[in-house]
Amino acid sequence: MSDIPERMHAAWIDRRGPAENIRYGELAVPSIGPADVLVQVEAVAVNPVDTFVRSGAYRTPLPFPFVIGRDLVGTVAVCGPGAAGFSVGDRVWSSSLGHAGRQGAAAEYAAVSVERLYRLPTGVDPVAMVAVAHPASTAFLAVTTHGRLQAGETVLVAGAAGHVGRAATILAAHGGARIITTASAADVDACRSLGAQVALDYRDPELAQHLHDATPGGVDVHLDTSGHHDLDLALSLLAPRGRIVIMAGLTRRPALPAGALYTRDAQVLGFAISNARIDELAAAAERIDQLATQGVLSCGNVEELPLAAAAEAHRRLETGQVAGTRLVIRP
Repeated sequence: MSDIPERMHAAWIDRRGPAENIRYGELAVPSIGPADVLVQVEAVAVNPVDTFVRSGAYRTPLPFPFVIGRDLVGTVAVCGPGAAGFSVGDRVWSSSLGHAGRQGAAAEYAAVSVERLYRLPTGVDPVAMVAVAHPASTAFLAVTTHGRLQAGETVLVAGAAGHVGRAATILAAHGGARIITTASAADVDACRSLGAQVALDYRDPELAQHLHDATPGGVDVHLDTSGHHDLDLALSLLAPRGRIVIMAGLTRRPALPAGALYTRDAQVLGFAISNARIDELAAAAERIDQLATQGVLSCGNVEELPLAAAAEAHRRLETGQVAGTRLVIRP
């Protein structure tokens, strides 16, 4: 490791709390285990879950000082002796750091297990990839792994103009599903361009009736990325043996219409990407790499900030100042 410095710049916290707790300064370059690689980080995405982990709203073991951030793209700098499949100089990405005792990504270098590391496809823009990695991984697991959506089935994506909603719409479209979306009136055309057969304004007072009219055979997979969870409406739309995937709304406590649930043989499934297994994440990464290579994954607007502005990025995300924009920080 003669070419690797002993210290690096990083964005980190020494206790849970507000964005003001994020510090920018020097830490030791992380050591790596036998099955790890040391990645020289090029870009890191900022996700809502990063703010939940930092604040303590989503409790997970944190080793202090804790480097924030979950997703990175970069270049392999050092390989552990058991890091099969990777070589120094490989362009790579990861989307599951900063959780369950793993250090985060917002630094000049990060240690990553080979189980959580994927190759950056040739020709794919690294900033675009890191911007879409977490939403697309989340969408794949929600739609495919937990929702079990099949070609020819109908999926309802509520909040389809958001980052996860956009990715879910694209993934479902390329999987041969029929897609119904809800979004703001300004975004319905964009939803159609992503592959939705029907795109509706969620503020329309007749929305429920329009949804019923658009789904005469029922909805096979109901995905609410907004976290509002109107389970009465969702279950009234559901086809027999349909699946409702709950993946947002950390503090929501919706009422469960039990009769409508069991008389349809329906399922309500909870899903958080932080709990995903290694093989599930790998399957998501494989599909993301395929679609990224084809140029069909869209991350929307991206704003780049320096690593020193990590606290600002968290504040802006938490106060709703970045609607429709993905923040990416660059070491």
